[in-house]
Amino acid sequence: MTFESFKMTHPDPDTKRASVHSTMSRLLTELDRVASRPLVAVIFVTADAVWIVTSVFLEFPAGLETTVLTLVAGLTFAMLFVIQHTQSRLQAATQRKLDEILKALPAANKAVLSIEKANDEELRDVGAAHIAIREEAIEDATASRNKSTDGPP
Repeated sequence: MTFESFKMTHPDPDTKRASVHSTMSRLLTELDRVASRPLVAVIFVTADAVWIVTSVFLEFPAGLETTVLTLVAGLTFAMLFVIQHTQSRLQAATQRKLDEILKALPAANKAVLSIEKANDEELRDVGAAHIAIREEAIEDATASRNKSTDGPP
């Protein structure tokens, strides 16, 4: 048995884990996409109204109340993870895009690329430096605007 045929019959565990992770990620992203549609909200509001009307007519049976409350708690708990996953994924994608923009700009401060790993003091220092840069840019823009409006017609 050659190494290549062994690899084909015995997949790498890391590759298998990555595949499962990717499949779960796609599933959670799709679930978030479906759950965020307006029709889903209408369906759930309608189901709530039916539940309330049914409960009133049946004089709020304990079994029905317990079942519905358990389902709602489970669904809420599951959606917490779906939303967290989606937000984390979107944040990571946005961060990669911003990193690419910073790398492409020749005058950009390359140290900012890894700022998310900085401690609180370093974040405050970079924030203070950027406030100073923004204030200087605003002053320059105001000065150039005033200079262009003060000149002869």
